[in-house]
Amino acid sequence: MRSYAIGDIHGQLDKLHAAHARIMADRARTGDAEAPVIHLGDLVDRGPDSCGVIDHLVKGQLSGQPWIVLKGNHDRMFGYHLDGRRDPALRAGLTYLDPRIGGRRTLQSYGLDPELPAPRVAAAVPQAHRDFIASLPLYHRMGEVLYVHAGIRPGVALDDQTEDDLVWIRAPFLDFTGAHPWLVIHGHTTCKTPEHHGNRIDIDTGAGYDGPLTAIVVEGREVFVLTDEGRVPLRPGAA
Repeated sequence: MRSYAIGDIHGQLDKLHAAHARIMADRARTGDAEAPVIHLGDLVDRGPDSCGVIDHLVKGQLSGQPWIVLKGNHDRMFGYHLDGRRDPALRAGLTYLDPRIGGRRTLQSYGLDPELPAPRVAAAVPQAHRDFIASLPLYHRMGEVLYVHAGIRPGVALDDQTEDDLVWIRAPFLDFTGAHPWLVIHGHTTCKTPEHHGNRIDIDTGAGYDGPLTAIVVEGREVFVLTDEGRVPLRPGAA
């Protein structure tokens, strides 16, 4: 059972095109045109072209590409901002327009002044983009693998996980060393290179901070990082 995944994109359209190209090259080697590509969320903020990223993903899905796109905390913050609200899980003292969040660059990618009031911002963002952000799923299960943006709360059934945890969680998930019911593949927490911790794999390699955008292929519980030269095995303990 094969699937692909791409880490946190953060408005980096050129890097997204390159990640898709590496996946297409792997498809050509395997002859598999149907395996899904799971995008782990954080489509927007920090990078130069969040509008272009969303437009590319919307059009790809409409054209029949087997693309699954999950919701990240930055996507949720963007949606809240368009509704004139602040994400309640955002750390005290921060707003979506804080430079540390990167929301200004998202609005600028739509040709907007970030200081515009929310109703004018929302009116200028295409309805197809707003609907897309609002409808993003929180996770995707495939065989022995669970794809999610941030992680899961250990010991809690999947149906009982909260959205806050699935898009925002860190320490309780990152510090847990026991087995989960699945191999959890996630982003959200930036690492220099993909990390395999046995029970989870982190593929957020900092595209939003000028790092690479990682693409992987998963077969059963075997994971390979996709490079321009082909597959590189990612095994437990690799970091």
